[in-house]
Amino acid sequence: MSIPGLGHIAPAPPPGSAAAAAALVETTTVKLQPFWEYRFEVPASTTLTVRLLSGTAEKDGTELAPNTPYVFTRMNSKINTWQTCELEVTSPNPDGYHAYTSTPSSPEGTSLVSYFNLHMKLEGLRAHVQRTIAAAGENNISAAGMGPRILVCGPAHSGKTSLVRTLAAWATRMGGQPMVVNTDPAHGMLALPGTLSAAVFATIMDLTTEWGGTPSSGPTAIPVKLPLSYLYGLRSPEENPKLYRALISRLAAATTSRLAEDPDVCKSGMVIDTGDLSATSTIGHEALAHVVSEFSVNVVVTLGSERITADLTRRFAGQKTTLGEDIVVVGLDRSGGAVERDAAFMQSVTEAVIKEYFFGDVRRNLSPHTQQVPFDAVTIWKVVEDPTNASSDDDFYDPAASESSLEKVEPSLAMASCILAVVYASVHDDPDTIRDANIMGYVWVAGVDEAKRKLKLTAPVPTRLGDRPMVFGNYPEPVIGLTG
Repeated sequence: MSIPGLGHIAPAPPPGSAAAAAALVETTTVKLQPFWEYRFEVPASTTLTVRLLSGTAEKDGTELAPNTPYVFTRMNSKINTWQTCELEVTSPNPDGYHAYTSTPSSPEGTSLVSYFNLHMKLEGLRAHVQRTIAAAGENNISAAGMGPRILVCGPAHSGKTSLVRTLAAWATRMGGQPMVVNTDPAHGMLALPGTLSAAVFATIMDLTTEWGGTPSSGPTAIPVKLPLSYLYGLRSPEENPKLYRALISRLAAATTSRLAEDPDVCKSGMVIDTGDLSATSTIGHEALAHVVSEFSVNVVVTLGSERITADLTRRFAGQKTTLGEDIVVVGLDRSGGAVERDAAFMQSVTEAVIKEYFFGDVRRNLSPHTQQVPFDAVTIWKVVEDPTNASSDDDFYDPAASESSLEKVEPSLAMASCILAVVYASVHDDPDTIRDANIMGYVWVAGVDEAKRKLKLTAPVPTRLGDRPMVFGNYPEPVIGLTG
């Protein structure tokens, strides 16, 4: 008789078993010196787990908690340290991701110091506004001015969103509550793609996602931010400049009102993310100028393009905000860690965000509600592309901004697998009111039965849909097999 644990050799785990998979997990230790960055690119096919063993480190301005595992997938990002740190890096597929360490002396370099210098300049402006608010009294905030309104722009793959997250995280760590605004419909912020949104960031961000979970994500250790979002339903401002202009004005009015009422948000100001800006795009520059005007932006930060910096410097020279401030254009180098993300990668990210909204992720599962709704019980509108193809300043700033923005449509098979936004409006409201209504939530068209004239709709929670209009556009594209 053998004694357990003595004289017994456990058989090798069969290939493909859980034990065999665990044996392939590779764990390495990465030591970073001051101002070094650990940069990683993780595809959807694998995961990368990072744990801070010693020292201090941060990702996009948010500090890593000691001895806490952070699991990354579908992400290209970096972890940096201002002093020193030691990281434990684990992956079940060591050859499935790419990672390396960057130092200030390496060819690609780091932009940490220049970004931090910008942050300290912004903190100086916030401190001035705080003193002014204290002198004027919280009941007279509008007379005290506002904190800095920073807009970050630049060409594709220049690290705009990463810088916006970093500036917002640093401001939050200093006790501020910055308003973060996303004006890029191609990427959602705390909302699905195809939207323009804004939210106050008073707590830390979720390190393992772009911005954190959407409000339907379920219980989480990181407080969920509640965004104000409007449906644009198209990928870029060029597809309907008039509708884009109208929604930017609506979003700006709502966010500016919040700043005027909340002293903490007022002194912290705004950080505004933008879409990819081409040096030769007329509508892109007009859309950017409209955002600057509507949000009273007083600091424009350009990344990775001397030409765009020069163009914007000339454009805003001598101009002032509605508060009488000069508009300052600051050109910064593109981060060496910013990498190009191809269309396939971005499509996988979009589909993952949508699936997480309805069904959760690996950390938490959600149980969405599916219901059959008669065609006659719903009111659906569709965002249309601008038929005029506006390409000049006069077209973009045409006061008739709402022409041909929405059209009422009947349910059909063409809606199968589409995402519909349920908005805070009445089915009896006019198209302009529905267009300007913020989003209540989303439903997914799981099926269309034209013979029985019924829609099969999936929502995160049980809700009545007949008394709210629903709107959709060409973006995001229909998601096939969301439940698969």
